[in-house]
Amino acid sequence: MELRQIRYFTVLADELSFTRAARRLHVSQPPLSFQIASLETELGARLFHRTSRSVVLSEAGKAFLPHAQAVLARLEEARSHVTRVASGLQGRVQVGLAGSHFLGPFPKFIQQFRVQRPAVEVVLQEMKPSDHLQALRDGRLDLCVSRNPLNDSQVSAALLWRDPVVVALPPGHKLASRRQLRLADLRDEDFVFLRLDSSPFAARLFEACLWAGFAPRIAQQVIEVPAALNLVAAGLGVALVPASMAQLRADAVGICRLGPAPRAGVQGSPARQAKAPDINGDVYALWRTDDTAPAVAEFIKLLVGWAGGLPAWVGTDAPP
Repeated sequence: MELRQIRYFTVLADELSFTRAARRLHVSQPPLSFQIASLETELGARLFHRTSRSVVLSEAGKAFLPHAQAVLARLEEARSHVTRVASGLQGRVQVGLAGSHFLGPFPKFIQQFRVQRPAVEVVLQEMKPSDHLQALRDGRLDLCVSRNPLNDSQVSAALLWRDPVVVALPPGHKLASRRQLRLADLRDEDFVFLRLDSSPFAARLFEACLWAGFAPRIAQQVIEVPAALNLVAAGLGVALVPASMAQLRADAVGICRLGPAPRAGVQGSPARQAKAPDINGDVYALWRTDDTAPAVAEFIKLLVGWAGGLPAWVGTDAPP
């Protein structure tokens, strides 16, 4: 049984005229009659009663019609589904992100994306920043939101928004009246630090302190930025955090800009001494370069376009 025969049958059942059905199908009458006769032979039943004046469905034809219509409807549904998937209008996108990104602007994009692409399922997977890259390479993630830019033959990156690092200080701290601090100003302070083994961003901050001439005295280590801010508010130390996150506790901590750090007799390789580590908290989208899933490509396109309209200093009213 061919789909062509089923389609010819349903059109003839609708028109009840070989002339009109052939015209609608853009074929001549002989091929139409031949296909209907072949279908009847295969089914072993007459589907139409034909006279010189009329064509009517037989009882067998009436019984076959809903099945034929269902087959064609399923075929149309399959065609439509494939078209939507190929155009990125339907599919699944698995996104990895740290818990702190749930507090930033990213959830607003997810809300908008669901309105724009309701048939694309977005699965958000919270995980440690240090696990993002491996999960991405392994195919467990399609994309991750990260403060750690990377561009190599396997992973591509796109900047989403700028988010400079600021200093969070306990209430009433002696440095809180300063508008801007340098890392060297913090050499005698206790630090609340993100865990170095779970955050490449934290490792960059630690390296920057070494570059500025001191090893930070870490009093407490936490996994997420909000936890660090709460400990700063409790007076347990200072913290280096993204500006957007610091604003979440602006009522409880002092916030100072972080100025460029002059090199301060750093021990180590010439490469370390030559260039300051990058300690900004800018947020990037990372994805596999060879990922050709249309839904993922559509998600990235809309995300990057949406992020382009965000302010340079997310979450604050102060200029960068």
